[in-house]
Amino acid sequence: MKDRASSLVRGGILLLLTVVMAGCKNGVLDPKGQVAADVKSLIITATLLMLIVVIPVIVLTLVFAWKYRASNTKATYTPKWAHSTKIELVVWLVPCLIIIVLGTLTWRSTHELDPYQPLKGVAGEEDPLTVEVVSLDWKWLFIYPEQQIATVNKLVIPAHRQVAFKITSDSVMNSFFIPQLGSQIYSMAGMETKLHLIADEPGTYDGFSANYSGGGFTGMNFKTDALASEADFDAWVEQVRAGSEPLNQARYEQLAERSINHPVETFSDVEPGLFTSILQQYMTMPSEGEEGMHGMEMHEEASTHGQESADADKQHLAQE
Repeated sequence: MKDRASSLVRGGILLLLTVVMAGCKNGVLDPKGQVAADVKSLIITATLLMLIVVIPVIVLTLVFAWKYRASNTKATYTPKWAHSTKIELVVWLVPCLIIIVLGTLTWRSTHELDPYQPLKGVAGEEDPLTVEVVSLDWKWLFIYPEQQIATVNKLVIPAHRQVAFKITSDSVMNSFFIPQLGSQIYSMAGMETKLHLIADEPGTYDGFSANYSGGGFTGMNFKTDALASEADFDAWVEQVRAGSEPLNQARYEQLAERSINHPVETFSDVEPGLFTSILQQYMTMPSEGEEGMHGMEMHEEASTHGQESADADKQHLAQE
């Protein structure tokens, strides 16, 4: 009987692990970059520390339910029991120690995995590849300012070289995320966020938006091709330059229009300063008079909306 129960427990654990690990392919638990590997290590460490509390609670709940079941007349029932120094030490000391360890890990990892700071001790530390990222409705634009090319919904980088991303939005807030390479970071209109990543091996990795942004959100996916060498990357750059149309302001305005499941596109001769112009168009501060008029318009709109809501409530009550 015990052997059968043990087999069932082992089988259940294996089944649970199979289900859980099935979602790890191409995700944060299958890292292909230094940042992603550090994130995986942090997740596993934090989870194990929390299980120090979770597992005993679950086990003791089952043990107490079995021990003090109605049919067990041998169990000692002490309704007036109220204090145990040993139990108090365990239930307070262990969680406090876990919080101290988790706090230390959080403080260290916050600084070590700061997305704004270049990665230390990696190729390209002094000369990273710069990629400017713009989230649009509903697509991703990648601008390579040094190479003067751009792509839509496809990111190409050399493996083993650090990439410095400058990220903004020409629409609502979004989230740039390549799970196998590292952390996600938000893209916001009028703001520039930064992210440093590296691919430790060649391959194709999934990237997507991790923040809901409207009807075409599910199509905001892209592939990240990490090429084996700098020579392969340079050859790809030359291929894009030779066979792509220019990306000027007029063409960008067409590209920025809403589209769902936008195909991969490449551009050459990107207009200098395009990323900066996209960023700065949301940074113009209104004059004092314009700001006052804008405030009055918003106040009038709010008052009108409030009056309409009040009238609707009165009508609803009258019908009741």
